[in-house]
Amino acid sequence: MDRYLIESPHNAADCERAINELHAAGYLHNFEWGCKDHDHTAWAIIEAVNYDHAKQIVPWFLRDRARIVKLVKFEIAETEHNEHMIRAR
Repeated sequence: MDRYLIESPHNAADCERAINELHAAGYLHNFEWGCKDHDHTAWAIIEAVNYDHAKQIVPWFLRDRARIVKLVKFEIAETEHNEHMIRAR
């Protein structure tokens, strides 16, 4: 499975609903929230089969605003990354 960053902005009125839906789906413990600092966004790093599976974790009423990013780690000696960076220049 791959790892994905989920960023789910919402408005103040949607906080409680988002929390309740994530709790009911069993994903609340994966999320961190900026709401108490007046940044109505939830973030999580999760493992998922693919991008679509990661997006399904976001409550349906917030999915169109969510951002999903596949995460990778690079090592210095990783030649595939080095070759990609050389071609990108």
